[in-house]
Amino acid sequence: MDKEFQDYYDNRFLMMSTKGWKDLMDDIQRMIDSTDTIQGIDDIKKLHFKQGELNMMNWLKTLKQVSEEAYEGLK
Repeated sequence: MDKEFQDYYDNRFLMMSTKGWKDLMDDIQRMIDSTDTIQGIDDIKKLHFKQGELNMMNWLKTLKQVSEEAYEGLK
């Protein structure tokens, strides 16, 4: 793996090892729990908006795992 990728992953894993990252993941889970409902959706536009919200929160929630898998694949 070249130095640029190594630095990228080192910095990402350093960020994800902090208490701030854990707090963010706890907040994201609470947001997912409160957003993951169809209650109050009365048109397709609102449904698509809610899907987008959940997609972004789930992306962030799984970022550490996906990063670890990508890193292992590059080694």
